[in-house]
Formats: sequence, C-alpha cells, structure tokens
Amino acid sequence: MNKMNEFYPEISPFNDFLLDVDGQHQIYIEQCGNPQGQPVLFIHGGPGGGCSINDRRFFDPEQYHIILFDQRGCGRSLPHGCLDNNETSFLVADIEKIRQHLQIKQWHVFGGSWGSTLSLVYAQTHPISVSSLVLRGIFLGRDVDTNWTFSGGGATRIFPDYWQDYVDVLPQGSAQANTKAAYEMLVGEDKVLAQKVASAWSLWETRCCTLIPDQAFVDAKSDDKATWTLARHEAHYMVNDCFLTDNQILANCDKIKDIPTAIVHGRYDIVCPADNAWLLHQKLPNSTLVLSEASGHASVEPNTKHHLIAATQAMLSL
Repeated sequence: MNKMNEFYPEISPFNDFLLDVDGQHQIYIEQCGNPQGQPVLFIHGGPGGGCSINDRRFFDPEQYHIILFDQRGCGRSLPHGCLDNNETSFLVADIEKIRQHLQIKQWHVFGGSWGSTLSLVYAQTHPISVSSLVLRGIFLGRDVDTNWTFSGGGATRIFPDYWQDYVDVLPQGSAQANTKAAYEMLVGEDKVLAQKVASAWSLWETRCCTLIPDQAFVDAKSDDKATWTLARHEAHYMVNDCFLTDNQILANCDKIKDIPTAIVHGRYDIVCPADNAWLLHQKLPNSTLVLSEASGHASVEPNTKHHLIAATQAMLSL
C-alpha cells in the first residue's frame, strides 16, 4: 500500500505510439503499469499542457492499466502547436478512438483543471464508457471562469505583482490585458512577440498555481516549447468559449448522475476558484467533494496529492 502523501514510484511505459485520428493530427499515447489491471485514462490540463512523468504516479502500477495521451497539437502529439481542427468535440472524439483502439470496454477517467472539463464532457457524451471519475481543480469553462484568470478578473487582484509582470510584456500594456488581444498576438505573424507573450502568459498562470511559492514548479514549466502550446491553446479555447455552449457542463450533469465521482479541489485555488467544484458537486448526487486544505491549484501540492491518491485507491473497489 502506498503512503497516500507520496507518489507511486517512477515507471516507464510498456508501450507508446502515435494514433492518426483524422489524417492531420497524430495523438501520442502511452501505456504503463499492469496491462491486465483496471484501465484508467489520465487527461491532462491546459489546454495544451501535455503529460509529464509524474502523471503516471497517481495510480498503483500493479493494479492499474494506466493510459496517458497528449491532446491535439501539444506534448508529443503532431503536428506540434497545431490549432487547426482543435476543438473540444474533436478531443472528445479522440478519447473515444483511443478507447476503441485499445479495445477497452470501460475505463476510469482521471482529469485535472482543463482535464476535468474534458473528462466531464467526455463522460456526458459517452457515459457508458466511464466506470468512475476522479476530478481535480474543476474548470467549468464559463465566461466567469476564463475572465477570472486572464481578463483582469479576481486572480489579478490577489496576485497584482505577478499580473503586472505579464502586462509589462504586452506592447500596449493594460489595453491588451485581455484574452482576445493576447490571442491575436499569440497567433500573429510576429513570432518573437508571440513567444514573449506565450512565456509571460504561462509564467503568470504557473506562479498562481501553488499556495506556497514553488520556483522549481515554475521552472519545470518554463521552456519555450511548453509555454508555446500552453498559452496558444488556452487562448484559442478561451476566445471560443471553450467550444462549449453556455453552462453546458452543469446543464448536462443528469447524463452522468449515476457515475461515481470523486472531486478534489484546493480551497485556495486561485486559477480555478472552489465554487466550480461546489456547483458541480451539487449537480452530481453520486459525487464526493474534498476541499483540500492548504492547497492551491496544482496536483503536486502535498494535501491535494494525498486526496487524489486516496481517490485512485478507492476506485479499485468500484
């Protein structure tokens, strides 16, 4: 039995490959743990974040068949940075293609931040394919949620110094401190400016992720390749309302009301405030909610990690 405040040991994939999903996008997929174990899909955040080696470590590798993938255009998926045909419905279809390709009848689904959004939309689209959900750092994808972080909303009042560092990179300063203006620069012809904005966007978000400042966490997410996809993908989705209808996730919760769901959310999450988790929990009668004390948004914070690993251990008995 793993101590619940510690990751399981590092493991390597027993298989990895690229899956062509539409003639343009190839999705990177890796499989870890026990091929005969209970299948669980890890859905990363962002959009545009990609998977890391620690993402495999929330699950007992002797008990779980662990499947991870990088969403369209990010991580190791190809073409890198591509925003064409990159919408929520396409990502949901990709997930179902992965399940079918691996000949899995039903799987657990684990997602955090944007990964929680995508997990919920996937489960609402294919409820029969999902045996349980573990969700962290809920993001419901409403205007109030995107504006909170990137268009001068509440987060900027809590970390005004970090926000000013971001604004200072923008050519017109506060006049461009909104998602639409950032997106235009991120996809514009001036690639030098686009990378500067991408790096500043990613730094702003990453600094807000942990309750206690964690420079090592920030540094690990600061290389140009990672910040390029994180910022561009996030802005692309946000200016398009995450390719969701108004309040879509909460409005469709009846479709997943019978799926066992564990929700873990940092009480002091500044990136995705805790009301996201609270509202979701009220809509799902078969859900549990843990507000992780002394935690912000990041999955690696000790208290949040503890609750997530406890949830994956509990999933084994479902």
